[in-house]
Amino acid sequence: MIKTILAFGYVILSMILYFPLGLIGIVFRLLRFKKLTARFVHWFGYTWSRSMIKVIGCTVTVTGVENIPKEGGVCFVSNHDGYFDIILLFAYSGRLIGFIAKKELLFIPLLNCWIYMVGGLFIDRKNGRKAIRTINKGVERIKSGGSLVIFPEGHRSKGKGLQPFHPGSLKLATMAEAPIVPVAIKGTYEVFEKDLRVKSTELKLTFCEPIETAGIPTADRKLVLSDKIYSVIKEKLET
Repeated sequence: MIKTILAFGYVILSMILYFPLGLIGIVFRLLRFKKLTARFVHWFGYTWSRSMIKVIGCTVTVTGVENIPKEGGVCFVSNHDGYFDIILLFAYSGRLIGFIAKKELLFIPLLNCWIYMVGGLFIDRKNGRKAIRTINKGVERIKSGGSLVIFPEGHRSKGKGLQPFHPGSLKLATMAEAPIVPVAIKGTYEVFEKDLRVKSTELKLTFCEPIETAGIPTADRKLVLSDKIYSVIKEKLET
């Protein structure tokens, strides 16, 4: 219980203390200082996520970092075991990453600013036009050399293993025609959500070999690509 209190206390305190720095990042973005913004946001996400891992005391085994393209647009497609997934990706991907967040998070004070600061995009799944606009923004970001994380299961699996991918979940990646790096994450559900107590646990993060999308026929992108990525991630989770 003490570890849980300390962990949540640190989250709240860090959100407050880092907030002024985040505002600086927002100003950089509004002024269109792209390179400066990218460096600042990357440092911001990396520093905070690493500190969270240390505070909780998790042991992280990371493999396949050599599979991550150092330059150019890339899309990380990962299973979604728990809330801690995005923290691991910030800490170990070596890239400035953004992610798609559900619209409801836009109305949570401080958290909404954090998501925006680290490059998150809010999507309204109930409004087709707005959802398409969000996807197009993500496509533009990847084409300009950025990276995004997609959780094709659509929700956290909560320790139940890899769930089926939602139809069309890879649309952003295929539209950008960027390489996809499948990611397998194990153990994050046990950090907090399993027992509603923060625990120091062993986590495993695997970056698999990138899959090129540009050469895949359009007709095969929806099912063939999805099945291939699903199989790669499932195999890594079972080893």
